[in-house]
Amino acid sequence: MYFRIPSKRSVRRPVAGLAALAVLTCAFAWANPSPEPSAGSGRESAVWVPKELHFDYRGFTTKYSCDGLRDRMRNVLLELGARPDLQVHGYGCTQLVGPDPFAGVSIKMNVLQPAGKPGEQAVSARWKTVDVLATDSNDRDPIDAAADCELIGEIRLKVLPLFATRNVDSLSTCEAHQLVPGGTRLKAEVLVADERASADSAAR
Repeated sequence: MYFRIPSKRSVRRPVAGLAALAVLTCAFAWANPSPEPSAGSGRESAVWVPKELHFDYRGFTTKYSCDGLRDRMRNVLLELGARPDLQVHGYGCTQLVGPDPFAGVSIKMNVLQPAGKPGEQAVSARWKTVDVLATDSNDRDPIDAAADCELIGEIRLKVLPLFATRNVDSLSTCEAHQLVPGGTRLKAEVLVADERASADSAAR
């Protein structure tokens, strides 16, 4: 992450006319203060809903180790807005190390859904654009991204419907035993909790 420090610029001494204009402008601003945005601007009320899923991955082109699939899925779920106290465990594995043809994960998590009933214990939430292929890296090589094609297709079908989403943009052009650069994409707006609301919920 980079931060740009504004460069120092020379400040010229204002002439009398500009000074007078500045005084009038300030006086008008004090007399007519602009309204502050409401605290709920851009926010929505949502509730945590428990979800469970047994996710079996059966890819022809790319295989994952049990630990690798577990960590990858955990990162994706968190990015999609799952509460931090989620549980992701590997199962069905036949290999102690290396790629496993039967890798799967069991998932228990809480996700946000728009609040619909009065009296529900709602939290403050917002819509966030998520690029699932960028959960591990912001500059993935197209070939490397194509290796996730089958996994992304499975996430689109089995995982994404568990979350509140909108404006889904997906593409999974997969070919067995062959990578298709540029043929994999999964982006969507997802409902995520404000950081404070998420931390408070996880602490309960």
